[in-house]
Amino acid sequence: MKSSKKKIGIIFSGGPASGANSVISACVLSFLDKKINCTGFYRGYEFLEKFNIKNPNLVEGEHYINMDYSVSRIRNEKAIILRTSRANPGKEIKKMNDFDNPEKTQKLQNIINALNYLNIDTLISIGGDDTLKTANFLKIMGFNVIHIPKTIDNDYFGIPWTFGFWTCVNIAKSIIVNLEADAMSTDAFVIAELMGRKSGWITYATGIAGESIKMISTEDIDTELIDIHAIANEITDLIQLRQKMKRPYGVICVAEGLVEKLPDKMKPKTVDSHGNIKLDKAQIGLIISDMVSAIYKQRTGKEIKIVNKQIGYETRAAEPISYDVVLGSMLGYGAYKLYSKGQFGQMVSVSDEFEIKGIPFKELIDPVTLLTKIRLVPKGSDLHNLKEILSFRNYEK
Repeated sequence: MKSSKKKIGIIFSGGPASGANSVISACVLSFLDKKINCTGFYRGYEFLEKFNIKNPNLVEGEHYINMDYSVSRIRNEKAIILRTSRANPGKEIKKMNDFDNPEKTQKLQNIINALNYLNIDTLISIGGDDTLKTANFLKIMGFNVIHIPKTIDNDYFGIPWTFGFWTCVNIAKSIIVNLEADAMSTDAFVIAELMGRKSGWITYATGIAGESIKMISTEDIDTELIDIHAIANEITDLIQLRQKMKRPYGVICVAEGLVEKLPDKMKPKTVDSHGNIKLDKAQIGLIISDMVSAIYKQRTGKEIKIVNKQIGYETRAAEPISYDVVLGSMLGYGAYKLYSKGQFGQMVSVSDEFEIKGIPFKELIDPVTLLTKIRLVPKGSDLHNLKEILSFRNYEK
């Protein structure tokens, strides 16, 4: 016979981010401190969405784990102890009327059935914009959910910084600095392609910290489609200016999300389970570097050494810097604080002083598309202006 005592479920979904274990650790310890047990689910929603109430198929140790005080020593560990996946149980839901269709909500109902089967009354959801969307769907279907924001892209509304972002920037900055030293030694230029599907937070922060000579992201493109030839010409102008000033080297940072603005014929056809283009397959940095090489040769009749470097996976699961450990821990504790106040259907956030606050899902989700709103770097903002000021310019002495 099942115990009547309720438990908390914890799930991590989407791409890795440094500091994930600090979130999980603080969350579990906060609930255990109040004698509330926690169950962690492996690989996001991958197993839960397939749950069959008529033939329960969840195995402890294989699909989930009942968590204990051993999590007290994992806050600085790299790999996510619950692992992750990109399972998308709400894929069929596009509008509110879809909730009336049992076929479209089947996977979401399977999750709720699984949580009820394990006597879990509240789910702590850790993940990005698609995971928040799923959390909102579960809330609409009547289940208690509290969401913790996770994205190294830092493009979440409702929170100043997301855990893992500054660790990502720190790792990427070290790579950029090394690439610049190599470029200076060999009279070369590097197109460094950085993570960021929709926004330029990583590209700008990394470029500023790593002394890049130019930074380009989607926020710099005012048109619906990118004029890739214009960008290549602009970079070639910069290269020739650097050469004229006896500085024939440098690193140009570009955001992988520029792919989203390419003409359809240039976009890759492969997508993930959420329908997002697999940006690493497009290699926007390689496209730009090849064009720059061709333009430079057409202008000068000479070859130019220009290297393309994708910087991605190595920044997502590094040992977290102290800031991300503390931020992640605060967010994990924040899940308990919202739970204790009955603030379900809300996202955990913090103020500048790390005071916990809850942001209702309705403030973060578009009511028509049901998609999570994305926060860009505002063009004309101080950060955007700073990256422009710190880019290489032909300053007169």
